[in-house]
Amino acid sequence: MRVIGIRAFGPPEVLGVDERPEPEPGAGQAVMAVETAGVGYGDVIVRSGRYPVPLPYVPGIEVGGEVVAVGPGTDRSLLGRRVVATTVGNAGGYAERALVPVAWTFPVPDGMPLATALAVFQAGAVASGMLSAMRVREGETVLITAAAGRIGSLLVQFAKAGGATVIGAAGAGKRAAVEDFGADHVVDYGTEDWPDRVRGLTGGGVDVVLDAVGGEVAAQALRAAADGRGRFGVYGFASGDWLSLDAQEIARRGLTVAGPLGMVFAKPEAEQRADAERALAAAADGRLRPRIHATFPLDRAADAHAEIEKRRSVGAVLLTA
Repeated sequence: MRVIGIRAFGPPEVLGVDERPEPEPGAGQAVMAVETAGVGYGDVIVRSGRYPVPLPYVPGIEVGGEVVAVGPGTDRSLLGRRVVATTVGNAGGYAERALVPVAWTFPVPDGMPLATALAVFQAGAVASGMLSAMRVREGETVLITAAAGRIGSLLVQFAKAGGATVIGAAGAGKRAAVEDFGADHVVDYGTEDWPDRVRGLTGGGVDVVLDAVGGEVAAQALRAAADGRGRFGVYGFASGDWLSLDAQEIARRGLTVAGPLGMVFAKPEAEQRADAERALAAAADGRLRPRIHATFPLDRAADAHAEIEKRRSVGAVLLTA
């Protein structure tokens, strides 16, 4: 079968087509005929060498398609079902066949396009879980950086649905998209005074910040948190650098800093699965609207990575096998 593999870390062009044997499912596992696979910023980070893994490596954490084989002792009624799933070992999704754990497969709701289900089941679960981890309450103000991204766009929608006032921060040219996701206000973090504008909009700063960018953008977002009550959630470093925290500043300003993504993944599996099911249900009834930015064929995975790395994407980027 065809896969997209990484033999050396580097630019998108290191992604190349390889041939691999089809996977054999073990107990509690299934094989999916992959129709579509998600391309996340985590894939970009691994490919670039900023989070090294043993090589050769086949990326791909989220996949959607039809179950074509199941392991011993596994419910055979799964055969032929169209599902979305995470991959075994969080790898191997950029392929014509992928190995998935049965416990992390989810039926695609009736009438829902497979691409929609793929874009929402994991990213939506993470977004919902992080808002819960940060204890966002109705009436609070929330600043979300990378608000046009795959997870950021869902954070905006979930926070707004929960009764928060949402301020989305995004790069130039993405304002309309963030407004369409439901943000009450949008700021361009390419301008130097945007943290001051946020503090002005909120009368002193936001209750909660969720940051996926890191670096200078995160440092500026920290300035926008309300003294005495601000809660700052760090869950990514799309800029290439983690936020450098000054403990003295945190203590002086009375801020709380948390890692909500780690908190989500530390929850019991049953709770994580329930988050994914809630995200799919919310998309099925129209409360959550994931956006598909672009879809590329499998052999153009390098173009998909470039689209994300150059920060052109709004919403999800997918591959089709």
